[in-house]
Amino acid sequence: MAIVTLTSDFGHRDAYVAILKATLLTLEPNINIIDISHEVEPANIAHGAFVIGSAYANFPKKTVHLIAVDSLGTPDNKFIAVEIDEHIFIGADNGLMSLISEFEPDRVVLISEGEKTSFPAKDILAAQAIKLSNGTALDDIGTEYLEMKKFLKRSVKANKEEIVGHVAHIDHFGNLITNILKRDFDILSKDKKYTIGIGKEYIYELNYSPSEVDAGDCFVLFNHMGLLEIGIKNGRADQLLGLEFDSPVWIKFNN
Repeated sequence: MAIVTLTSDFGHRDAYVAILKATLLTLEPNINIIDISHEVEPANIAHGAFVIGSAYANFPKKTVHLIAVDSLGTPDNKFIAVEIDEHIFIGADNGLMSLISEFEPDRVVLISEGEKTSFPAKDILAAQAIKLSNGTALDDIGTEYLEMKKFLKRSVKANKEEIVGHVAHIDHFGNLITNILKRDFDILSKDKKYTIGIGKEYIYELNYSPSEVDAGDCFVLFNHMGLLEIGIKNGRADQLLGLEFDSPVWIKFNN
């Protein structure tokens, strides 16, 4: 069964999500609609990219991902479909697509430009998402587009002495998810002791699970995405450690 996922900044207080789903089901009653999140912070491109980027690879190849985050934020109202890592993403050309994955897009097509609507997810994206989920080729719904808006990702500095990254996301529990990868840590930490710097706190040992620490204590682990994550058991690490989005986090290695 074809799958269309939804990621938006609509929230759940209003009827926007229900209207979008109703539109998709009217176009294709057998479509399998899966919500990734509708709690992306309004117009927060980085947040939206992290949410979809952390989830999409868990879906089957060729899944269509409809993204409605800051979808009215482009004055020229350009909407695109992008193939990345054998998945299809459809949404506004607002820079979010460039932050989803470490893989470069295989193809980008422009599916709409200048169309006036206050609800593009319903009026523009839904129909194209259904076409794509039914196997329509990208080239059949749009024209090649070489001007996709791009943002630079926050890079990680890694060498034999240290890894320096940043908080990339704060989740519902207040846990701090960084952009430091386990694969980099595993290579650089071999046979070395290390110190993890988190604000004014220093950690000398990684955990495998929050269950290893007592309530109120800090845990640091590599999560299911292979990213360094910092939390406070039964508490909010963002508040208690005083860190926020883009705060630096580092690991220093000692021979």
